[in-house]
Amino acid sequence: MTHTEPDTDALLAQVAQGQAHARSLLLLRHRERLARLVACRLDRRLAARVDPSDVVQEVLAEADRKLERFLQERPLPFYPWLRRLALEQLALLHRRHVRTAKRTVQREAPGILHLPEESAAELAERLATSATSPTQAAIRAELRQRIRHALAALPDRDREVLILRHLEELSVAQSAEVLGISEGAVKVRHLRALARIRDLLDEKEGDAP
Repeated sequence: MTHTEPDTDALLAQVAQGQAHARSLLLLRHRERLARLVACRLDRRLAARVDPSDVVQEVLAEADRKLERFLQERPLPFYPWLRRLALEQLALLHRRHVRTAKRTVQREAPGILHLPEESAAELAERLATSATSPTQAAIRAELRQRIRHALAALPDRDREVLILRHLEELSVAQSAEVLGISEGAVKVRHLRALARIRDLLDEKEGDAP
């Protein structure tokens, strides 16, 4: 069973009592987290047309409009609900600005694990950096490329936990809340994903002439 953060719960209770100041604090509390989400998920082909900060602002404005309904229905813990709004907004922008004749709405649907090339490269860089020392730049560059290939071979759910932990920078508890699983399950999935990457790297090294 997952739990929302106590401060968020307290703010939600105050919002339900009609405290406007709590409403503002509740939305501002999650701005930075949303900004990281948008930064790693926004297709770079939209850079000239879409300002990430405007996307975050629009998501918060939509959340504000829908907050009363959220309080009545509580379909999810607050941040996963807010994050879902953000993913829906990103999918809408992508369909509007980037879609081609070969793409379908289903392939653009929120929840599909899709990362821009730059974000995939950043994830590989962070994993490579954690595995090597700063003085091993050449080794890290080669490792980064190998990790990119390994990430592409991971099951979606294992790759997802790496994105949450290393790109969106969510804690174990926050990741558990987003995924709807226990913190223990997040830890197991995270360790399994890292172990799978190591196995894939070893296989690749073994195939080298």
